Amino acid sequence: MQTNVPGRPTELELRPLSARSVVLSLLLGMHPPELPVKDLVGHVEAFGVAGSTLRAALSRMVSAGDLRRADAVYRLSDRLLDRQRRQDASVHPETRPWNGDWEMVVVTTTGRRPADRADLRTRLTALRLAELREGVWLRPANLRPTRPPNLGPMVQHFTGRPDQATGGMTAEDLSASLWPLEAWAATAEALLAHIERNRLPADRFTALAAAVRHLLADPVLPSELLPERWPGPELRAAYTAYRRELIETVLGRTD
Repeated sequence: MQTNVPGRPTELELRPLSARSVVLSLLLGMHPPELPVKDLVGHVEAFGVAGSTLRAALSRMVSAGDLRRADAVYRLSDRLLDRQRRQDASVHPETRPWNGDWEMVVVTTTGRRPADRADLRTRLTALRLAELREGVWLRPANLRPTRPPNLGPMVQHFTGRPDQATGGMTAEDLSASLWPLEAWAATAEALLAHIERNRLPADRFTALAAAVRHLLADPVLPSELLPERWPGPELRAAYTAYRRELIETVLGRTD
């Protein structure tokens, strides 16, 4: 999505969204996440998707279990409702004041299948934890809920100051080593600039879809641990404003 050249601003490389991506981006941003087929067909052309292409994509998405259809209304499947909840949390994360403690999750089970290891990594990453070393994941304890959900008997959860585990690194240095903060900020700034200078519906929709995906990778750290002028809140505000505009103006409804 981006090209980094030392000494130059980040350059975005945003490819046009497929019909499937347009449908998912629309529904993931709506509550409830459903639209009649006539509304979908009537509005996606503004985003560069022809009606015949959309109908073929909808049929494939129902077959794949991405969507459910009832009475000519398409709705996200249960599987994708979980994705919507994660997306909502990335746009409006619930935080609490940070007292210096960190959440630590330690994987205690060995000999697991590769698929099980990959699934656990995905779940831990979705919780905005970062891997310090093999089997040890942590983050500042500034998110609500205060404890990760039950991850099963394969892990143990601790809360405290990870001084021994981190070799006495400062919290600022530890955060910088766990997350690519400067790279994340550079991409966020580039997305904001792209959104500001592009007014065509298809271009803006593509950029805002990229923005919400980028927010999923925001570690949501306490302000004390962030670089100066962190663009996370600004990117959230831009996405929220566009989502409201899309629903009220383009789709003619309120959320």
